[in-house]
Amino acid sequence: MGLLLLLTSTLLSSYFHPGIMVDAQRIFTIRDITLSIEPSTDVVRGTNVTVRCKAIVSSFGQEVLSREYTIYKGNNKVYTKNSSTSEDLLYPLPDARVSNTGKYHCRINIKGEEMNSRVEKLTVTGLSKPVLHLDKDVFSEGEEIMATCTAPGETGSIFFYLHEGNNVLREGLVNTNHFETKFRFSRVGIHGIHCKYTVITMPDSFMSNESNILSVSVEELSIKPVLEIFPQTKIYEGDPLNILCTIRNLARPDNIHLYLSQGIKLLSSGNTKVNHSIVALASEPGDFECRLEMGNVAKVAAKTVLVTELFSVPTLTMSPAEVFQKERMTLTCKSEIASERLNRGELIYTLEPDSPLTPLAPGVFSGKALLYDFNYTCVAKAKGIVKRSETLTVCPKISVSTPKISVEGKAVLGQPFKIRCQSDVGSLPINYTLLKGYDQLGTISVRLPQPALFTVTITKPEEIKEYMCEAKNNHKNAPLSQRLNATVIEPLMGLTLTVTPHLPEISEGDHLYLICGTKGTPPVTFKWYRVGKEQPLHTTTSEKNNTDYQVPNLSKAHSGTYYCEAVNHANNIVRSEEVTIEVRLALWKKAVIGGVCLLVVSVLVVGSVLYFRSKRVRVVRAAVSVWSERPPEAANDEESSVVSSEPDVEYTEVVHPQPAGTARGAGDHHDYGSVVYAELNGKQPEIGHHPPEVRNHLPVPVD
Repeated sequence: MGLLLLLTSTLLSSYFHPGIMVDAQRIFTIRDITLSIEPSTDVVRGTNVTVRCKAIVSSFGQEVLSREYTIYKGNNKVYTKNSSTSEDLLYPLPDARVSNTGKYHCRINIKGEEMNSRVEKLTVTGLSKPVLHLDKDVFSEGEEIMATCTAPGETGSIFFYLHEGNNVLREGLVNTNHFETKFRFSRVGIHGIHCKYTVITMPDSFMSNESNILSVSVEELSIKPVLEIFPQTKIYEGDPLNILCTIRNLARPDNIHLYLSQGIKLLSSGNTKVNHSIVALASEPGDFECRLEMGNVAKVAAKTVLVTELFSVPTLTMSPAEVFQKERMTLTCKSEIASERLNRGELIYTLEPDSPLTPLAPGVFSGKALLYDFNYTCVAKAKGIVKRSETLTVCPKISVSTPKISVEGKAVLGQPFKIRCQSDVGSLPINYTLLKGYDQLGTISVRLPQPALFTVTITKPEEIKEYMCEAKNNHKNAPLSQRLNATVIEPLMGLTLTVTPHLPEISEGDHLYLICGTKGTPPVTFKWYRVGKEQPLHTTTSEKNNTDYQVPNLSKAHSGTYYCEAVNHANNIVRSEEVTIEVRLALWKKAVIGGVCLLVVSVLVVGSVLYFRSKRVRVVRAAVSVWSERPPEAANDEESSVVSSEPDVEYTEVVHPQPAGTARGAGDHHDYGSVVYAELNGKQPEIGHHPPEVRNHLPVPVD
């Protein structure tokens, strides 16, 4: 039985998913949880709304499960309740307001196991009309006003606005349905104010209508500031001014302050009266103000005084308008005067700072311009009044120096190039003129610190020295440069390839010279090529118009077609004609081959001769043998036929006699012990030299 219970428990624990709680007494699982909003998710203000949270839980066992429900609005908890029943959780929202608008969801927790419902959004529409209240409707100037704006029945975060027309007087964010604020009006008169509010439900907001409009009357205080200035008319520079600031209708002197100012400059201050004296100046503002401050009330009395100039601010001018260093110049200082109050002789002019210029007349100064920039200021004085002109900066111009002429880049014969003309010093603008000989070719005005560039083309190298440059920046001198001295690059032409030794004499083992020569300006870069190869065999740069490429110890592998290319700074590439080189056998190889051939021929000739000799000897011996065995008559008859059968060979048969004392029989054969030879040179020994018995048997020579 125990084993059966254990198996049952194991099966149950493996059957239920992780949301299932299993122990010895109970098992449960949260199957589902839902949130609903009743009567609808969209309601109007004042509707009774219920948020319902329903959970479906399956359990095993008798123990009651404790359920914890939590309802969220957005990410904020708004309601939490524990329950031991399966009944739905109800969250009431009676008399719903716009502030209840939001996204809701609920969560259930049973013994640490949780499940969340889906989100539902509640939207409540309709806001109450705001109400504005003031503590009273009539105020004195500067008096503080208390205003209250209420949003009846609204809840949540509310932003209130207090307006006068379209202008916002006050605003503020509160968590109640009313907003109190204090303010003052700076203007006397009737003012209409109203308020409105916005309910904030993140991320949304809802604006109310405008409240009722209330009228506020602001009455002016009788107290006023009074400003008086003496004299009142026709005031000239240097005249004394007496200024008086007082109060009219002063009821009580408590908490009252007066301030006297000229423009933004505070002249004086006091409690009930301010008196101040100054000297009138046309250069200073003529606006005066008497300001009364009493608590939060401020009142102003202002006047403008027109001051006539005794003399105007001087103006400083220079003539001529442009001046060069050490040239004479004149500075003139001049002011307009009020002749009814000032004589021109009373006005004194000086220059600041001190300068070497000499006064020629009142306000006229003359002298030479300095070598550097200098600032001059004219000072005019009369009746204690001092006025200064604007600063005049005199910038003496620098006469242009003798220009320098050069070639920009490189000058190539027959191609356009640029001539550079520039002076080291000289005030801009500078006019540069290019001359050939003494003929003007063109003028360039330079207004920036840069050279003038002229484009020209020459056809002969000597033309380059005809160019000059003129620079001018004033009405006087125009310095002329030296003549242009520059290298002229002549483009290459007429490239030739010369081969040494001569083509028919090139043999193995020779030292080959491939000589490239051209016409043009060095340095020249030469390249030697062999037809069939893209890369050059050799590259070199020479300061001459010709150079060579050497190939030592020639072999048959060096046979081929060659050419060369050349280029100089003119960047025109020239190419020679192609030369075909055939490397022949060395002389010793020819001698060896000739000797071998002669030897072979000699061997063949000697062999042939020996062969024919051996053949003739065999014939003669055979004939002698026959003749010795026949009668003499037969031998004589056949002699001619034997001789005629060898028409091309002359021969001699020499028969050596037997030694003395040798006896022969009459019928015996003759044994000559002879040596037979054939003479190829046509000579034959005389027959008479032989013994008679031999002569009778010799063959007849054939001519």
